[in-house]
Amino acid sequence: MSPLELKHTLSSGLLSFPLTDFDARLDFDARGYAERLEWLMPYGAKVLFAAGGTGEFFSLEPGEYSDVIRTAAETCRGRVPIVAGAGGGTRLAIRYAQEAQRCGAQGVLLLPHYLTEATQEGLVAHVEAVCASVEFGVIVYNRGACRLTADSLARLAERCPNLIGFKDGLGDIERIVSIRSKLGDRLAYVGGMPTHEVYAQAYQALGVPVYSSAVFNFIPRTAIRFYDAFASGDSATTSRLMNEFFLPYLEIRNKGQGYAVSIVKAGAAIVGKSAGGVRPPLTALKADEVEALAQLIRRLGAQ
Repeated sequence: MSPLELKHTLSSGLLSFPLTDFDARLDFDARGYAERLEWLMPYGAKVLFAAGGTGEFFSLEPGEYSDVIRTAAETCRGRVPIVAGAGGGTRLAIRYAQEAQRCGAQGVLLLPHYLTEATQEGLVAHVEAVCASVEFGVIVYNRGACRLTADSLARLAERCPNLIGFKDGLGDIERIVSIRSKLGDRLAYVGGMPTHEVYAQAYQALGVPVYSSAVFNFIPRTAIRFYDAFASGDSATTSRLMNEFFLPYLEIRNKGQGYAVSIVKAGAAIVGKSAGGVRPPLTALKADEVEALAQLIRRLGAQ
């Protein structure tokens, strides 16, 4: 898939980040991961992001990372494009991106470099170096310590033909408007706030009509129903699902730091598609929180 083809694919439809399966010892479970992808693919996500944030990229060893991307690429080949997470310092991010390309992914989502803040010049140099190291498409993720401005993205778009996407996880409306105004259709724009369904309509008004769904991991039928209703302007359905599920879901998610991942793994276990536990320093939901989530899922019916 060429960078332009990936850009086109990212421009419509629901996107999602599969969980990474771990066994009882919290080692990567390749068979369970492949089975998860086989279960999710028929529901219709346009792109699956392997080893992304929900897939606990930050906890994977380099060797495990290769196994995750290879398993995803081989399982989904010819059916759903795989975009791999990549991140860390520049040299490490380049190694991850090159390994993702070698393992058969169609592109990378460049996650934040973590911990230290950086100047705009430093961020531009970082993204440009990663783009120059690979041939496939690169999507940059504004979140955490990575806070690119419209001017910085414009410089990158001019220098890096394979920079084809921008994902936002900051929720900075002024910044999004500025970026969208300055770059127009040069990039594909993806909403990436945690539980982005809550932000979907606001982002659509800003010119960001596509988003990634974490809940697709355990309620894929509902996730697709919400997206289809959102895309078609069916406000009655989106309002009902917002009140019946997403807002109560947020109340549970917000009870613990790192629960944006932990609650998704809990949901997968509840629906009989367990991906194992989360790796420290993330922690699992408490028993009463799991039960509250189970009640919400039961109201939605079989997935």
